[in-house]
Parts: sequence; C-alpha cells; structure tokens
Amino acid sequence: MHSLLPTVFTGLFLFFSASAFAQSMSNEGYQVTQVDVEPYIQAIKRTGKVNFRHTLNLSFKTAGFLTKLNVDEGDTFEAEQLLAALDTSELKANKNSTYARLLQAKRNVNRIQTLLAKKLSSQRELDDALTAVETTRSVYRIAVYNLDKAQVFAPFSGVVVQRNTELGELQSPGKAALQVAALEHNLIVSVALTSDEIGFVRLNQKVQVHIARFGLIEGVISKIPAISNSSNHLFTIEVLLPETSFTRPLIVGQLAKILIHSQSHDFVYRLPIEALNAVNDQGQALIVLEKKSNPIQQAFPIYKIDNDYLYLQAVQSDLSLKVITQGWNKLSLISTEK
Repeated sequence: MHSLLPTVFTGLFLFFSASAFAQSMSNEGYQVTQVDVEPYIQAIKRTGKVNFRHTLNLSFKTAGFLTKLNVDEGDTFEAEQLLAALDTSELKANKNSTYARLLQAKRNVNRIQTLLAKKLSSQRELDDALTAVETTRSVYRIAVYNLDKAQVFAPFSGVVVQRNTELGELQSPGKAALQVAALEHNLIVSVALTSDEIGFVRLNQKVQVHIARFGLIEGVISKIPAISNSSNHLFTIEVLLPETSFTRPLIVGQLAKILIHSQSHDFVYRLPIEALNAVNDQGQALIVLEKKSNPIQQAFPIYKIDNDYLYLQAVQSDLSLKVITQGWNKLSLISTEK
C-alpha cells in the first residue's frame, strides 16, 4: 500500500499541472500590442559605390617631351607641388629670341624718334615702329606663358586618380597627362531613387552610410537631380561623405549602404506584419483587436506594406488600438467593419 503512494501523488501532480497549463493558455494564448498613431517615416535603403564628386584633367599648353614626372597613380600631393614638366629647351630659345626682337623694336623706335626730331623721318614710320613694339611684346608674353605652362603644378591638395603618360613621351596640347581629385569634401556615394522616393529627400538631409571596415558614418545629401534618367526613369542623388581620418582614396570604389529616414505628413498605425489576418475584397487589411477582452476582427485601409511592417491609414486624432499580433488564428472572432 505504501509503495503505491508516490505513484498516486505523482499522477495527481501531473493532473493539476496540466490543468494549470490549460488555464494559462486560455488566458495568455495570444499577444496584445498597443499601437499608437504616428507620422509615417519612409526608410529608404540603397547600395552604391564610393567615388569622387569631381575630378580634374591636367594637361600641357604646348607640345614637348616629358622630362619630369613626380607622382604616380594613387600618390597624394600638396597644393602648388610640381607634378610634371616638359623639356623646355625649345621654349626657352623661343622666349629669348622673341625678347631680342622686342629690344630691337624698342631701339628702332628710339632711332626713328631721333630722326623725326631732325625731320629726317615721318610720323607714319614712328607709328609703324610703335606698333611693331606692341606686337613683339605680345609675342614675347605668349612665349613666357608657354614656358610657364610647360610645368604642371597641383591646383589643390589631392590624389592622382589616373596617369596617362610616361617619361620621355611626346605630349600633345590639351591631352590629359594626369587625372587628379581633391581630398577635401569630394567623396560621394551615388544611389538611384524612384519617383515616389524622391519626394521624401531634401538637400543637406543627413543620412546614414555604412562602409565595410569603417562602420557607420553620417553623410548629407548634396545633389538632387531636377529630372529623372531618360533610360530607367530613376533619380540619382549624391550623398557627400564627411572629411574624416579614414575618408581617403583607399575607400574609393568600395560599396556603401545608404539608409535614409524621412518623416512624411501622413499618419499611420504601424503594426508587425504578423498582425495581418488577410486582405478583403475591398483591399482592406483585416486585423484582430481586443475590445473589452473580446477579440474583434476589423477592416482598415492599407497605407503601405513592407517586409517587416503593415501601415494602416490614420489621422492624428485617432485613438490607440489594442492589436492581437500573435495567436489570433486560434481565436473565435467576431467580424465587424470599420
């Protein structure tokens, strides 16, 4: 008899435990979440590539053989640093000969003025001599300018993006020898937005930028196009990256994830997507609410749906909702229409 007591008590314990568990499930078999009205916040996620906002092509004014090349692709430089230079022997000779002709033209003016004072020359000859001085002076200035432009100096502190020449190579006027870019306030990420999304962004709006190995940084929208791309009908905006210790050329070309949050003038109820029961024939969302401890299914106009949330249309003065987000499929529902 005594040997049966543990078995009996164990059975009674399991019976009462099972009853308690069933009672708990009936009271807590679903999850209720209070949802308040809030402004709709558009979250735009895009992936783009880090690039330079502006680049500059540096070239020589005149033809000549390249004799100095002080930088290569990827090298940084300081403002006014000498980057490249041509052989200037021919340009110097041209400058010197032009200067000699200018001195001769000036001496000729002095000679004619002396003759004119003795009435051995005419005013016309003097005018021609003065014109020759001005013409020769202009040619001399061009020769000096061409000699000066046989050297390429850095217009700003930056980095060499591309080198298009070699030492000893004959340079042609206007052909880019180096492509350079500034380092300060010149790194951007370009991403494309749809016609619906472009209305949610504005100039100088702060956005979040995530770059591998560098983490999360804050950028600002620096460019919004006036018209869309004619081929894909998208709007390509530019996000300017801040000047920090790591925003250097080594991250140009890397992928960057852009997250833009923008608040609209519309108000919504934001529900977890799991709260959606179904969509009726009128395109409304069917949601289960808890009213006076009773589950009631109601229909609401849909504002938007994404992967995580269901947004229901609302006005700012609407009251909070007690939404059954989990376990609604196990309840006996009373349907009603809003």
